[in-house]
Amino acid sequence: MATGTEPTSQTGATGVHSASRAAIPARHLRTDRWWLAPAGTAAGLLAFIVYSTWRAFANADYYHAPYVSPFYSPCLAENCHTMRGGPNWELFGSWWGLSPALLILIFPLGFRLTCYYYRKAYYRGFWASPPACAVAEPHKKYTGETRFPLILQNIHRYFFYFAVLVAGVLTYDTALTFRDENYAWGHMGLGTLIFLANIVLIWAYTLSCHSCRHIVGGRLRHFSKHPVRYRLWGWVGKLNARHMLLAWSSLISVAAADFYVFLLASGAITDPRFF
Repeated sequence: MATGTEPTSQTGATGVHSASRAAIPARHLRTDRWWLAPAGTAAGLLAFIVYSTWRAFANADYYHAPYVSPFYSPCLAENCHTMRGGPNWELFGSWWGLSPALLILIFPLGFRLTCYYYRKAYYRGFWASPPACAVAEPHKKYTGETRFPLILQNIHRYFFYFAVLVAGVLTYDTALTFRDENYAWGHMGLGTLIFLANIVLIWAYTLSCHSCRHIVGGRLRHFSKHPVRYRLWGWVGKLNARHMLLAWSSLISVAAADFYVFLLASGAITDPRFF
């Protein structure tokens, strides 16, 4: 019985119109607003890209004692602001004349760009590969992550190690926010709460990573012989189920922490103190 969807034999046809696919002339059969999700994803990621690029190249207004922007921490060049007790590690000499943020952002950004969720987000939002379920992608050929540049996604597990180190430094920065502008301990301002929320979300997102889940519980034949790793694997698994939420939450929180430091350093606001 003919259904109108029998495989075609178009010469030279590729992708969704190849001989092995059903002959559906329409681009898709969905009636909902399927494009809203990829459009929203693209808008959100594009907004962060524009903001982070501006802040990374600004090379200004990133430190206001005791707060240092997470975009500039740790500071690895000599042209950094002097931060008393802060993350000043002058590994690069005076020859580095660009913004010190460019030396460190490659690691957290590399971790996010190769993250399993962000791959899905920008594949759908920017490359339309595919833009949504049951909507054909416009590309004639699909090679997956087997060729350059997408084959670089396989280094995600290595970026995870660097992300843990960066999260450790940001934890140290958060501890320093319990000082006042004169570096005296025992004080807390609004910035302290912002940095605390940010570091909690950063750690939650980092530990919810699929690579972390594999490191904790992967390559085990019997969980019963490794009760500690099994317990940790279960905890990471619960975080992993919220990986998308944590990805967006931490992205917003790190931008908010940087913007708050910018407002303080530029003199636009003052930091309210609780004690």
